[in-house]
Amino acid sequence: MKTLITRSVSLLIVLLLAVSMFGGFALAEEAAAAADDGTSAKAIAAAIAIGLASAAGAIGMGIAIAKSSEGISRQPEASDKIRTGLMLGLVFIETAIIYALIVAILIVFVL
Repeated sequence: MKTLITRSVSLLIVLLLAVSMFGGFALAEEAAAAADDGTSAKAIAAAIAIGLASAAGAIGMGIAIAKSSEGISRQPEASDKIRTGLMLGLVFIETAIIYALIVAILIVFVL
């Protein structure tokens, strides 16, 4: 059962990376058609940055939620402390994704 879950997660990661890369290439082709001054490389870099950050963040959030649910089921009396730690961890993960979005926006518009 664990190997099936591991394979499913690996396949999901590969699919997310492929979608983010192809989306970046499509965006890069549009940018290259509009103007060929290096915007295509910027678009690809931004797409890869936000794609990898969001995929890694989603996997991290899933693992954190699974482990907190497991911990609450083992010790229901500690559910408040577990929930507090879970929320704090999810906020930090989401903050990292937002930072990646800001970096992607900076790559496209500033560099």
